[in-house]
Amino acid sequence: MNRKAIIVGLKSFNLNKEEKKFLKIEKPWGVILFSRNIKSLQQLKRLTGSVKKCIGDKNYPILIDQEGGSVSRLNEIIDLSYFTQSSFETFMRKENIKFIKFYKEYIKKISYIIKNVGININTVPVLDVRRNKSHKVIGNRSFSTNPVTVSKLGNICIKLFKKNKIGTVVKHIPGHGLSRGDSHYKLERINASKNELINNDFVPFKKTNSFFAMTAHLIYSKYDFNNTATHSQIIIDQVIRKHIGFKGILISDDISMKALKYNLKTNAYKALKAGCNLVMHCNDKINEMKNLAKIIPAIDKFTQKKTSQFYKFLR
Repeated sequence: MNRKAIIVGLKSFNLNKEEKKFLKIEKPWGVILFSRNIKSLQQLKRLTGSVKKCIGDKNYPILIDQEGGSVSRLNEIIDLSYFTQSSFETFMRKENIKFIKFYKEYIKKISYIIKNVGININTVPVLDVRRNKSHKVIGNRSFSTNPVTVSKLGNICIKLFKKNKIGTVVKHIPGHGLSRGDSHYKLERINASKNELINNDFVPFKKTNSFFAMTAHLIYSKYDFNNTATHSQIIIDQVIRKHIGFKGILISDDISMKALKYNLKTNAYKALKAGCNLVMHCNDKINEMKNLAKIIPAIDKFTQKKTSQFYKFLR
């Protein structure tokens, strides 16, 4: 499979000439869509069709952040802002049996919409364990303050999306709940003990059967004092792969976020060297994509194998 180890964003509702050329020549592993790319079902279906035509692949990975709540990219089509992940915990505590039926139907409907327009990966669930002092960038995107509840709801979410033939991306591994800042804008250092992290933040990510996971741009001082999880071979090897036991494709969060202190090329290089299988570049700046494509390698054998498994799942 001739793909480069990068996921890119697009500028608008339709592919422009430069984007078409970029996709055809550079062949990034996948594309991620945002609100700026969506105004109607028909338009969205045309856009994903154009992307797949450029690549020549009907199963080409196209991702979306459709969590509900504040992260709802489909809001031009359907308003899902009420359905935060934390609202599902509240519903489950009040009416467990009704909740399961409702959640099953909710995910079935989301899956139907995104599959119908040509999207096959949703970057859910958020498995961060919320704290009283968690930054609002996580807030009600988290299911709960209880790691066992987060794990339970997260696994139900993954299972239901899989049943509907949609891949999932658990995030933000190994846990963003202790951060008091927004990693889109600055780097945060987590000084919690290994014991606290193991007994709380890492718990929901263990035994998840997700094809994909997305890293947290945070420093976990007790493991690696100098590098964010995205750039830390220690975190990726010892925590994500060994302790948590994640066996799927590991994707960096957006390498243009301010929590990563290097230039884009260095951010990408360090993420791949540390053990991320793919890097993600979310903005629509085509010149940045072109420059990154010059240094991004083809996907490795592990990622090829896991991608093939994902394609078989889609059939």
